Amino acid sequence: MGRISWNQYFMAQSYLLKSRSTCERLAVGAVVVRDKRMIAGGYNGSVTGGVHCIDEGCYVVGGHCVRTIHAEMNALLQCSKFGVATDGAEIYVTHFPCIHCTKAIIQAGIKAVYYSEDYKNDPYAIELLQQAGVRTKKVLLQVDPVHYEQQQLVSELLEELESQGHSGLDGWKKKADRLFHVPTEQKS
Repeated sequence: MGRISWNQYFMAQSYLLKSRSTCERLAVGAVVVRDKRMIAGGYNGSVTGGVHCIDEGCYVVGGHCVRTIHAEMNALLQCSKFGVATDGAEIYVTHFPCIHCTKAIIQAGIKAVYYSEDYKNDPYAIELLQQAGVRTKKVLLQVDPVHYEQQQLVSELLEELESQGHSGLDGWKKKADRLFHVPTEQKS
């Protein structure tokens, strides 16, 4: 069984971060990556020490929760707080960035935005990204990080049975492929 692609790996990390979100309206996760290394991560939630939406509900003004800081902004601010350069980095986000996060991404020098889910993709945000030369790519999460270990175990068991001379495993291999199939994408 082959390794997952870098895009799938970092997108899976953004989904793991999303699980920490305290927003009741939409959970989002983001990972800032440079040279195939995660340099920061963030999820949408309240300011440090503040009241969380999951505890007291969202504080909505003009259709937006003003209590939360977006995942992308949290990741970029983490870089700022700890003196980590973002120029030339990439960001993996569970959802397409809003207009405000888009502007911050551009100003931070991020060169590529990878996202998994469309979410109110603002035409002006798309225009700004294009004008700034920031690549965007939709990367559907094809790996369930929770089940990847199970997939590896089943594959190893089938290989071991085959090495011991057991025959008739083709049917089992096909069932495992259907159960755990991860479409391959070009290595990046």
